[in-house]
Amino acid sequence: MVKRQDKVIFLDRDGVINVDPEFINDYRYVTKWNEFRFLPRVKRAIRRLSGNGYAIYIISNQAGIGKGYFTLKDLKDVTDRMKRQIEKAGGRIADAFYCPHRQEDNCACRKPKAGLFKKALKRGKIDFSKTYFIGDNIRDVEAGHAIGCRTILVLSGKTRKSDISKRAWNAGSKPDFIKQDLFDAVDLVLKGDKKNR
Repeated sequence: MVKRQDKVIFLDRDGVINVDPEFINDYRYVTKWNEFRFLPRVKRAIRRLSGNGYAIYIISNQAGIGKGYFTLKDLKDVTDRMKRQIEKAGGRIADAFYCPHRQEDNCACRKPKAGLFKKALKRGKIDFSKTYFIGDNIRDVEAGHAIGCRTILVLSGKTRKSDISKRAWNAGSKPDFIKQDLFDAVDLVLKGDKKNR
């Protein structure tokens, strides 16, 4: 029997957990651990989610693998070190699911498709309508809506406040909420929990 997961949250990685690599190197990907920099208040935000019983899954496109900039082994090293740092701060990442493909590969897992979310179902049943996906760009919002999640767009990565005012939203790309960063997004999630008790 597959276990039901009642409290689940999905996070994009770059621009949500760590500084978007677009601002770090020419590749525009985190290719090794010394290029990974946690954004402010992220560890505290994840600790709060973990402390409130959330299973946290990372959903992230990492096309730099398909482009030959780094390897699956490099990605695993970065993920393992990131998870250890989060655990030291009192948080926990249940799992991380990555798409290593380039856009032209037309795979089923690259966001805005929902394939990465479906991988999380191997860990247990998820009611996606009761979950959030927190990301930093429109592709994340579209992916979240594709699987039926509520979406929170944060302004700590690729999308800036100035982009929002110029944006013409369509139904699939309009986020349910917009917050400054992961910490503020977690505030929203936890306040919603209290209301629903």
